[in-house]
Amino acid sequence: MVKITKEAALEYHQGERPGKIEVRPTKPYRSQTDLSLAYSPGVAYPCLEIQKNPNDVYKYTDKGNLVAVISNGTAVLGLGDIGAMSGKPVMEGKGLLFKIYGGIDVFDIEVDEKDPEKFCETIERIAPSFGGINLEDIKAPECFYIEERLKKTLDIPIMHDDQHGTAIISAAGLKNALEVAEKDIKEVRIVINGAGAAAISCTKLYMALGARKENIVMIDSKGVITADRTNLNPQKQFFATTRTDVHTLEEAIKGADVFVGLSKGNVLSKDMVKSMADKPIVFALANPVPEISYEDALESRPDVLMSTGRSDYPNQINNVIGFPYIFRGALDVHAKAINEEMKMAAVHAIADLAKQPVPDIVNEVYHVNDLQFGPDYFIPKPVDPRLITEVSAAVAKAAIESGVARTTIKDWDAYKQHLMQLLGQETQLTRNLHLIAARHPQRVVFAEGGHPTMMKAAVQAMQEGICYPILLGNPDRLNRLASRLKLDLTGVDIVDMRADQEQGRRAKFAKKIAEKRERSGYTFEEAYDKMYERNYFGMSMVENGDADAFITGLYTKYSNTIKVAKEVIGIREGFNTFGTMHILNTKKDVYYIADTLINRHPDENVLYDIARLSAHAVKFFNDEPAIAMISYSNFGTDAVGSPKQVHAAVERLQREYPDLPIDGEMQVKFALDGKLRDDKFPFTRLKGKDVNTLIFPNMSSANGSYQLLQGLNPDLEIIGPIQMGLNKPIHFTDFECSVRDVVNITAVAAIDAYVDKVKKNN
Repeated sequence: MVKITKEAALEYHQGERPGKIEVRPTKPYRSQTDLSLAYSPGVAYPCLEIQKNPNDVYKYTDKGNLVAVISNGTAVLGLGDIGAMSGKPVMEGKGLLFKIYGGIDVFDIEVDEKDPEKFCETIERIAPSFGGINLEDIKAPECFYIEERLKKTLDIPIMHDDQHGTAIISAAGLKNALEVAEKDIKEVRIVINGAGAAAISCTKLYMALGARKENIVMIDSKGVITADRTNLNPQKQFFATTRTDVHTLEEAIKGADVFVGLSKGNVLSKDMVKSMADKPIVFALANPVPEISYEDALESRPDVLMSTGRSDYPNQINNVIGFPYIFRGALDVHAKAINEEMKMAAVHAIADLAKQPVPDIVNEVYHVNDLQFGPDYFIPKPVDPRLITEVSAAVAKAAIESGVARTTIKDWDAYKQHLMQLLGQETQLTRNLHLIAARHPQRVVFAEGGHPTMMKAAVQAMQEGICYPILLGNPDRLNRLASRLKLDLTGVDIVDMRADQEQGRRAKFAKKIAEKRERSGYTFEEAYDKMYERNYFGMSMVENGDADAFITGLYTKYSNTIKVAKEVIGIREGFNTFGTMHILNTKKDVYYIADTLINRHPDENVLYDIARLSAHAVKFFNDEPAIAMISYSNFGTDAVGSPKQVHAAVERLQREYPDLPIDGEMQVKFALDGKLRDDKFPFTRLKGKDVNTLIFPNMSSANGSYQLLQGLNPDLEIIGPIQMGLNKPIHFTDFECSVRDVVNITAVAAIDAYVDKVKKNN
């Protein structure tokens, strides 16, 4: 675990700008018209519509995506009653988590009031502003009264996360841990150490899952809560045991199946864990120091199933797995409340998610390859991108079915897709590519079958229905790797290009190349030797119809791959070169950039080909090209070097393709700012058009541009490199590509292959 110092924490919160959150406008505001629409006089119209129909507030304002995080600072973390203002950093932090995980806007509100009645009155008066309220860090037992009252008086979702967030996550964890331990929740003996808001709520939810009250022992600071104790509040009284043989934690823990700690650190000893039943379940959730350390628990009982609240150990019970998605689902149906049905739906959705194959991004974050359901993984990780779709949808559906939703969701697939796009997990462009590819899956050869990234991508692409994958490599080695990565290769074809049984194909492929290149010094023997190399063999499979598309690049140098592609596949008729394009899917628009990989120092003839290939490629993606030829000068202001070459290429293109919207040479700022360009250069062929395609004067500038944007904005979606100009669908990857990058390229390759077939058949 990263050691956090006081100095580092204070500097983080202070930084260049104090605090962790800000408010940003969502509508245009630069012109007088924008401001008149935003405020006076335009704002009057939505006000009047809301007056006529109050539910229209969700239509015209941010209410449906706005949550108030409210506290009085009486129970802040483990710091206790430190006051409303002192708790503000925590509330800002909660707002940050709501935003990054759920896409939900938050105002943090710190109320300097300890009287529950007055506190409730304050919240009731400001509630119309919000679509939901997250109560935070309010001490027990007042928190119980406050939540219950607000649920009765307000018609928006109310949740005290300290109670229910912990309860939902730990209930999901307990459900799965019991399954791993092969124990029945109706029979297990449970010890709850702690009797605050979280402990009470957790225990009630365990009972809703099937735990029996008579099998539960709850302990507070004075010991076991027994029926003969006096001065118990109603919440504690409910869990008072009639047992007379237990008074301390040490006595209660003997023979217990489950320990849930919501108290303080280092109260559970090794000997206590040893005294528990077989396959004990220990949830040591005190933060930052758990009731017993992970190491001590495993040392005392190797068969223990362990959870903590810490991220540096397996099975972290973390509220962030719950509250952003619970509120997300509730807000999206304009729910009047968060009820028991919605909470239980979240429990089951979280529990079920842990049993599904783990996305590669999760393995990468935690530097593992084999996360799978079992003792070390029975709770989803907070970074799991599926949480927002699975949990939010489950909560929204439960709200609709239980009658607390103001609106409904008819297309659940579309809703989940919207959620993925909301957090940038997937865009409409990517989605469309995958859908089109899945309608026409093709046989795709993956050159580096023994590379973990490529193998994972091949399996994922197959699971998504994008392709029928063919891995090149030694079957024994590939199967060992698959076993280590926990990948199922059923349905994946493995081809060992060096195996004896491939002698016939090697000879067939070699003969074809030798005949094509006989005037280039190629002999059959030389060609045959090359068939032992993955790129030669794999491309030859495509060239000879044994496969439809080929993907390579994770190991091989581009210079070698380019050479092989020209020899085996060849360049499209009518062109003298080929190139690659990257697609940048920005918040502003989709942009196509070329040539990013192939032509280092193009002359005017190469630029001419790249522009034509780019126009074809943009149309391939169902878009209309508007092309700017980029340089550091504008329209002939510099007549030497690369501007001269770009200028000459533009002249030729405009002459031969009079209907093609293309112009240059121009600087990037004029390409991207249409108004500036049209005002300064009214003669341009691009007048009135938004440029979407940028052809750079050399590979360095094109490659550097997209990588610069990617480095400055890691969330920017980039698809590529996409091959343009070869006779067959041969596509390249970067060695640093992620699994998702390769899957995206696979989708493009599959579509490319399908289109190629359609053209040939017509």
